[in-house]
Amino acid sequence: MTGQVIRAARRSGNRYEHPHPGSLVHIDVKKLGRIPAGGGWRAHGRSEDVRGRGIGYDYVHTAIDDHSRLAYAEIHPDEKGATAAGFLRRAAAFYAGHGVHIERVISDNAFAYRTSQVFRDAAAELGIVQKFIRPHCPWTNGKVERLNRTLAAEWAYSRPWTSNTDRAEALPTWLRHYNLERPHLGIDGHRPIDRINNAAGQYT
Repeated sequence: MTGQVIRAARRSGNRYEHPHPGSLVHIDVKKLGRIPAGGGWRAHGRSEDVRGRGIGYDYVHTAIDDHSRLAYAEIHPDEKGATAAGFLRRAAAFYAGHGVHIERVISDNAFAYRTSQVFRDAAAELGIVQKFIRPHCPWTNGKVERLNRTLAAEWAYSRPWTSNTDRAEALPTWLRHYNLERPHLGIDGHRPIDRINNAAGQYT
């Protein structure tokens, strides 16, 4: 009635960080509108001819290690349980390639994670314990929410793309930059790979 904005209060204001890589990996999906051939409205302005209505969405499945901030992402046409399960298996292989075993994953309460049997089976086969955020508490999964915002700003919307394929092909390059070159304030200005190496006794 007063016009003052009412915001939800966090139940837990303390930041947390798990003690070693793989102890907890945050997962989520970022939904992006597909780009029509020749570029969308960001390239040509808001014209009915270039908005790309009806061409659908890309679903960027994302994962980030709580301790190191090492990130992994894939683009898919949906966010179904089978797709999320396949993503989890490949994410586990990616982290294993860096000497990291995923012990737990935390996600929101989307069907693909909480209800889908194929996803639950994949997690069990990989020896991964599932954890879920409390309803309406997205900050519990804040590290992947922050990754999604950074991914949107520095990759998806960083420039006007001329096609959906061009944008998709740029994602692996951006991920390499994020993991191997980009300093992160949340981990004292180190790169994610520094923390991975530190855990392996290789970083000083």
